Amino acid sequence: MSAIEFKEQLAKLTAQIAGKPLNEALDNWLNQEHSVGSMTYAKLKASCEAGVTEGWLCDREGGGIRYGRIFKPAPELHGFSVDVVDMQDIVGPHHAHPLGEIDLIMPISGDAKFDSRPAGWLVYPPGTAHKPTVSQGRALVLYLLPEGRIEFTR
Repeated sequence: MSAIEFKEQLAKLTAQIAGKPLNEALDNWLNQEHSVGSMTYAKLKASCEAGVTEGWLCDREGGGIRYGRIFKPAPELHGFSVDVVDMQDIVGPHHAHPLGEIDLIMPISGDAKFDSRPAGWLVYPPGTAHKPTVSQGRALVLYLLPEGRIEFTR
């Protein structure tokens, strides 16, 4: 797996969600069409695990969290940026999602949950904010951000 192949994989997914409102309906659709048992989920999780192992994902560390923006917003990603974090039993920094956020939760150990959600997709609508929290183990979380927009608060 390479970063280029990962981007191509993500482009297939972002093509399906481009232009859709980031809301509960998209959350439900992602969890039905690209559920934990799907090929999409399996491939994305394998790619993220390979990227972390090979060092091209989560290549930074701060406050006990490994993270990294692998792709800035791009036309081939339909305007989404792509970040991946590696978190274990930790609360991350508070931030807001001006245009929303789409998360893919991929437990690595234990029964890891992200913001109390198990493996799968979580969609935050525009204007929401949170302290990203992984509990009950370790998880990789892939973030798709429209226009790469995120606002960290103090």
